[in-house]
Amino acid sequence: MTDVDFVSTRLVLIRHGESNTTVERRIGGPRTCSGLSELGRQQADRLARRLAETRELPATVLLSSGYPRAIETADALASVLDLEVTIDTRFGEHDPGPECDGLAFAEFIARYGRPDWETDPHATVFPGGETIAEFHHRVGAALTSVVREHVGGAIVVACHGGVVDAAFRRLLSLPITGNFDLFTANASITEFVHSRPGRWRLTRYNDSAHLAGLPVATMPAE
Repeated sequence: MTDVDFVSTRLVLIRHGESNTTVERRIGGPRTCSGLSELGRQQADRLARRLAETRELPATVLLSSGYPRAIETADALASVLDLEVTIDTRFGEHDPGPECDGLAFAEFIARYGRPDWETDPHATVFPGGETIAEFHHRVGAALTSVVREHVGGAIVVACHGGVVDAAFRRLLSLPITGNFDLFTANASITEFVHSRPGRWRLTRYNDSAHLAGLPVATMPAE
C-alpha cells in the first residue's frame, strides 16, 4: 500500500474501571475476576456520560476483553456508541495462570517473591502463567488483526493497564520491558492514530478528565 492509498485508522483503548480484585489486593486473572467495584461502576458511568455529551468517539466497533471488569466497562459505553460489545479474549490482561489467579498479592510475594518485570521477558513471572513475551505477542497479534479488519474505522477496546502498556511498546516500536513506566488510570482514554504505513501517532494518553470529583481509586499492588 502506498501513502496515496493509505487510509487512517483510530485505535482507542479504554482501561476498565476500578475492579473488585484491586480493592481486595488480589491477582485478578480471567478465572477469578469479579467485575467492577462500586467506584469502578461510577467511573464507567462518568465516561459514558462524557462520550454522550461530546460525541468525540464515532466508533465503528466496540471490543472488550473477556474479563468481567472490562465487559462491564464496555457495556456502559455500548448504548452511547450505538454498538454491540464484541468479546475478544486476546485483549485480556497478563494471565497469571490457574495457580496464581485469585491469590492475595501478599501471599504471592510470600510464595514466589516480588515479580521482576524489567529483566528477561521470557522468564517465568507467574508459575504456570504467561511470560511477558507471550503476553506481548498475544496483544500484538490482536492489534495487528483488528486493525487490518477495521481499516479506516475507529476501534474502541475496553481492556487493561497491561494491554495499554503492550500497545505502547508494539505500536511505537519500543522494547517490551524496561525504559519507562506507565500508570494508566481506570476508565481513562488512550488513543493512537495509524497515520501512515508503518507509523502510529499517540494522540492522547490517560485522558481521565471525566473522573474529576470522584474518590481516588485504589492503587494496584506492585
